[in-house]
Amino acid sequence: MKPKRPADKRKPSSSPSEPSPETVYTPKQLSDLNIDYERDLGAPGTFPFTRGIYPQMYRRRPWTMRQYAGYGSATESNRRYQYLLSQGQAGLSVAFDLPTQIGLDSDHIQAQGEVGKVGVAIDSLEDMETLFQGISLDKVSTSMTINATAAILLALYVAVAKKQGIEIGNLSGTVQNDILKEYVARGTYIYPPEPSLRLVTDIFAFCREQMPDWNMISVSGYHMREAGSTAAQELAFTLAHGITYTEAALARGLQIDEFAPRVSFFFNAHNHLLEEVAKFRAARRLWARLMRDRFRARDPRSWMLRFHAQTAGSTLTAQQPDNNLVRVTLQALAAVLGGAQSLHTNSRDEALGLPTEHSALLALRTQQIIAFESGVRNTIDPLGGSYYVESLTASLEEQAEQYLKKIESMGGAVAAIAAGYMQREIQESSFRTQRALESGDQTTVGVNRFGEQEATSPPVLRVEPQIEQDQKARLERLRSRRDSKQVEARLERVEEAARGEANLLPPIIDAVEGYATVGEISDVLRQVFGLHQESVVI
Repeated sequence: MKPKRPADKRKPSSSPSEPSPETVYTPKQLSDLNIDYERDLGAPGTFPFTRGIYPQMYRRRPWTMRQYAGYGSATESNRRYQYLLSQGQAGLSVAFDLPTQIGLDSDHIQAQGEVGKVGVAIDSLEDMETLFQGISLDKVSTSMTINATAAILLALYVAVAKKQGIEIGNLSGTVQNDILKEYVARGTYIYPPEPSLRLVTDIFAFCREQMPDWNMISVSGYHMREAGSTAAQELAFTLAHGITYTEAALARGLQIDEFAPRVSFFFNAHNHLLEEVAKFRAARRLWARLMRDRFRARDPRSWMLRFHAQTAGSTLTAQQPDNNLVRVTLQALAAVLGGAQSLHTNSRDEALGLPTEHSALLALRTQQIIAFESGVRNTIDPLGGSYYVESLTASLEEQAEQYLKKIESMGGAVAAIAAGYMQREIQESSFRTQRALESGDQTTVGVNRFGEQEATSPPVLRVEPQIEQDQKARLERLRSRRDSKQVEARLERVEEAARGEANLLPPIIDAVEGYATVGEISDVLRQVFGLHQESVVI
């Protein structure tokens, strides 16, 4: 007779935002929280939008499947976009390489070894034209993950549309344009906060006048979660940044209902499925009340928190990479059950390298199976009314409100960032999570439990060094054939606008149409605005 296996005494993994969940939830928890259906939930499409921002949600049409892609040269990335569109992807999402993100041309000494590595290299309008060759920009919605150089990349997109003969008012999409989270968690900033916020609001003003269907910002909690924040911190710090951008736009002279309907958000879809659903529901409720009650917005569209979600790259493992398919599926389901407007699903091999074409297709198919085979689109907010989910939604809302009050007492998000408050909170949360993994209190399958002696890895996509050499050669040819005096004159107009108070978008568009480069325009702004020096967080 075989001896009995000893019981596993370890508790199921819980979330730092909810360290001690109840064993079972009953109507008592809802009664204790004083949750009122009409006040706190309401019907989908009605204030406070806890159950979704549209009356029919996915019953009318599924979320936008927007796979984040871009690597190497514009030619290679265009090929990947064409492939994904042919396989049923509904929108484009552009990943730019690190030099492009921080305003360096591919031939800059500091760009060496980074060209095309984590995204596509874009130096000029020539590259941008190649990136979207054969793709009519009035037929697709495009998201661009770009922040410090957002004004330049938006200008390049506008210039391509004009060359295609498209009215820019017909363009739809999003530019991330969220510089504050760069200071907190991601690091691809260039200028100090004050001029950076000016660039943000210049985009707000330009889009309000010229591009009414364009989302002028995507306030991003994703990268703070990737850096180690809890769900409550992600929620609170994201909304704190949203408040700051709103205040900056109002100070600029914009009216709340002129820009608030085109403010969008970007959240992480993490492993704790039910907590993530609750987080998205709490985010909608908090933002609706902030917009209506604090900022006095009157247009119901201003109250709606529209968001894109991406599955959690930080949860993917190099060990047993096929397990990542399961993780991504659960995370994607959380985003859908939570009411996302668009979604990117990570690929199984992203802990090893850039996604191969096959892995990118599997990630897209994950969304399509959820959308067309699972039945989750049939009912709006199917977890609404769950004792646990409603309790968790209220708990996350309360935790986020406490963080928001703390940040407000410090003078707002910019002051809190300068003091290192958000950075410190995220670092401490990340440390606690790492300790839990190392002690075994938190399980990652295939890493600290259920390992394999023989590791197997799928093929990995590599960006060849020749990509960088070819990109430098293209840039050299461009500089030799363009009108250098005309470029210099257009850059001078950018500098003049930067030293004054005029909106920078028109002279930047003029400069990129003359084939001034991303690095050259950024250098002009560096001379005027200076560079941000990161404060040490201890």
